[in-house]
Amino acid sequence: MDGIPAIPHQRNHPEAAPQAVQAAQAVQAVRADTHQPAAAAELTPGGARFAVLGPIRAWRGREALPSGSPQQRALLAVLLLRGGRTATAPELIDAIWGEDPPQQALATIRTYASRLRKVLDPGLLVSESGGYAIRLRHMEALDLGVARALAADAEKARAAGDRALARTLLARTLDLWDGEPLAGVPGPHAETERTRLAEWRVQLLETRLDLDLEVGHHAEAVSELTALTAAHPLRERLRELLMLALYRSGRQAEALAVYADTRRLLAEELGVDPRPELSALQQRILRADAELARAEDPAPAAAAVHMKPAQLPATVPDFTGRTPFVSELGAILSGAEGQVMAVSALAGIGGVGKTTLAVHVAHAARPHFPDGQLYVDLQGTEPRPAEPEAVLGSFLRALGTPDTAIPDSPAERAALYRSALDGRRVLVLLDNARDAAQVRPLLPGTAGCAALVTSRVRMSGLAGAHLVDLDVMSPEEALQLFTRIVGTERVAAERQAALDVVGACGFLPLAIRIAASRLAARRTWTVSVLAAKLADERRRLDELQSGDLAVKATFELGYGQLEPAQQRAFRLLGLADGPDISLAAAAAVLDRPEHDTEDLLEALVDCSLIESAAPGRYRFHDLVRLYARACAERDEQPPSERDTALSRLLDFYLATASRVYALERPGDRTVDHLPPTDHAGLVFAGRPAALDWLYGEADCLLACVQQSVGRGQLDRSVGLLMAAKDLAESGASSRMYENAAVMVRDAARSLGNARAEGRARTTLAQAQITAGRFDAAATEANTAMELGRLAEDPWTSGNAPNERGIIAIYRKEHSAGEEALSQAREAFRADGNRPGEASALCNLSRIHLAQDRTGSAVELARQGIEIYAELGLELRLANGRYALGLALSQAGRFLEALAEFTQALEIFRDNRQPLWEGVTHFRLAEVHLAAGRATLAASHAEQAIALRGIGGVWRRGTVLQVLGKALTVLGQPDRASACWREALAIYEGLGSPEASEVRMLLALAAAS
Repeated sequence: MDGIPAIPHQRNHPEAAPQAVQAAQAVQAVRADTHQPAAAAELTPGGARFAVLGPIRAWRGREALPSGSPQQRALLAVLLLRGGRTATAPELIDAIWGEDPPQQALATIRTYASRLRKVLDPGLLVSESGGYAIRLRHMEALDLGVARALAADAEKARAAGDRALARTLLARTLDLWDGEPLAGVPGPHAETERTRLAEWRVQLLETRLDLDLEVGHHAEAVSELTALTAAHPLRERLRELLMLALYRSGRQAEALAVYADTRRLLAEELGVDPRPELSALQQRILRADAELARAEDPAPAAAAVHMKPAQLPATVPDFTGRTPFVSELGAILSGAEGQVMAVSALAGIGGVGKTTLAVHVAHAARPHFPDGQLYVDLQGTEPRPAEPEAVLGSFLRALGTPDTAIPDSPAERAALYRSALDGRRVLVLLDNARDAAQVRPLLPGTAGCAALVTSRVRMSGLAGAHLVDLDVMSPEEALQLFTRIVGTERVAAERQAALDVVGACGFLPLAIRIAASRLAARRTWTVSVLAAKLADERRRLDELQSGDLAVKATFELGYGQLEPAQQRAFRLLGLADGPDISLAAAAAVLDRPEHDTEDLLEALVDCSLIESAAPGRYRFHDLVRLYARACAERDEQPPSERDTALSRLLDFYLATASRVYALERPGDRTVDHLPPTDHAGLVFAGRPAALDWLYGEADCLLACVQQSVGRGQLDRSVGLLMAAKDLAESGASSRMYENAAVMVRDAARSLGNARAEGRARTTLAQAQITAGRFDAAATEANTAMELGRLAEDPWTSGNAPNERGIIAIYRKEHSAGEEALSQAREAFRADGNRPGEASALCNLSRIHLAQDRTGSAVELARQGIEIYAELGLELRLANGRYALGLALSQAGRFLEALAEFTQALEIFRDNRQPLWEGVTHFRLAEVHLAAGRATLAASHAEQAIALRGIGGVWRRGTVLQVLGKALTVLGQPDRASACWREALAIYEGLGSPEASEVRMLLALAAAS
């Protein structure tokens, strides 16, 4: 092959373009299917296809063909790249071996050719004139042929003005590369072709990126070009494209910096200056050449300038933070020059600093708008917002239009306004807009102008607008603003109190400014005094007012604009304690259908009173929630509706969690012991969807438990804990679950409710076992067992001794554990709870194992597995296999143990049980270590440790012990000792008996 031509050799009919695309798709399908061909046989008669844009490969139909030794692949590559032309024997010898061929080179080539002929389709490999050739019947039989055809079609599409098609075709061309061309093929010819193909690929990339810039995808191209210029630092065309992409993205300084870097690099590496095209581009960027912006239409002639308005309000001297937004908006405004009108719309809750940010950005952008800046407060939160007709009149006057020339109708005023701006570069700041309809008539209509809009409503109705959702400040920015107002000395002396203040303000700029201003005006106050005042949530909004600034008043403006149904939704939803709320839960609170509820919630989002945290989820800012609750106390009638709404939420969570539990544990009697609900609960298509809901709602569900206890809903609160048992057992939310259980336990104890207290203590014991706090768990379980007996509660009578037995396993209290688990088994049987019985059997197996009763341990575990399998309890079956794996391991039946643990691990992983997944990795590490496979042991131990925080520090200590032992076998004693020292610190901190074993390991390591 003489080179990589711009047009294909094997195309002579108009259908080649779609055929090339089909062929490219077939090649890509081959590589997506483990390098097996998909539709290739249909595209190529005979089914023979080859690939050189990666490793050399061949297929017949769906069968991969052997390509032989590296030298045989080199022969195949030479013949494929000759494009059907014959290669003579000397040419082949030189291509494969270069200047150092073997003595029998010609015979070796004949041998390779004979082998290829046996593999390939008849007639493909031909001998003539003392050489060989491969005659491909179709372009698509070789991936390089497909690439050539696609590249040629892309060139034609570009010449015809169809840049979108050209980009698509080039993207398909580039997708045909599968790594390094001719990978692993030896010989000078392969090396030369590899370099040539790699160069062609970069050329194609340059062309595609050039097209990206032509169609306006400059922002997206910057990232790729940055990486490519790093990989090819001396390639000036890539640098040129990067400069242009940066310039069109409004990053002029960076574009010029690219040129400076390039000039320095070329001088250092090659001793030359940049090529003339690059230098010319630099000069055009320096003078802001309008042609670089690719304006589709010529710029209109500038109108006569009568006046240059400068209406921007003063920027605040202590403006703080917001750096990403300042940069983002500044780039958009600066990019308006020479382009179509730029519109940016900032939305956010009252007090978040929209106006402050917009004014700051507008002042910074003034040099880009030399013909003036217009400003208006549209009073969107007032009962009577500004009329666009009146605003247009004031704008026209500011632009120099005499009153007599201002027409009466709004449409004519808008047309004259756009005409007055034609040819000018003016920035229009439309502050505090009510909605998009108010804004549209006020937008400039020509290139070079820009509009910056602020509103509590998200301006999704403004076509082409760049929308910015302004959130609260970061903690660092909030503290910085507070410090600028209060003074560095006062804040430095009480930094933590200052953090408490800005935290109580919810990092809302208006609230921070008010709090800081109050403190600055009161020299006798300390920061701690202010923090204490703001700590009381009931008084917080009242404290956040200073002079004519008040957070409550700001929120009141938004609330006053709502319709009655929206106001009710705002009030009632603010009562829930969770970090956010789902659409289904909100519907339960409001007692409305989901579609109606969604309309109400989206209206609140549009007004920036709540946020859409994710599809179908909504949340309040902390201060807005306090205001919503104040509104509920003031406006909700009858007042009992507040408690009723929260009761409906608890009902929803309990009913739905019960459905999840029933799906997870069919046959478990727990759901029969839960209090009844009025809500039917959500219905799930299967276990995965049910688990998605449970884990997704964990924080909200447990917050509801804690909130409901204080509202006299004890029985349903503890019922929700029981139904959400997976949140503790999985380890995913064990800490929050434990906190909720403590609150329920204390409430039940204060009310003298023995049944509720016993149930709460049982759930608490389980959470503490998960965290590895076995002494505390034993106390809870022992008390729960007694309370269950007194209350004659079948649920506690089975579950409490079962938890007590698990604790006994870890505390090595074998007799007490056997007694508790036997009691649990009988209680479960009496209640008809077969899954509970199976759990007790598997736990009892571990007690027998600890007593060296290996045979009965294996049998008990198998009995538990039998019950789980009969009931179809997949997750519980994993627990049974885990217990059986322990017994088999101790019996020295390592292969059987590994099989049980591996099956258990897969189930735990599929069911998102990170605690049990980590523990099973730990057990696999133990078995592999006992079987002499230290590398695998270390691998599993590391995977267990990677689940950081799951299972508490005690479990981490046990894993570190095993990891240290494995590392010792692998010849890494220092690292092993480090593991043991960490484990020892954990055990000593917990007072665990395992500390003595670790001390012995460290002593042995030191002695050796």
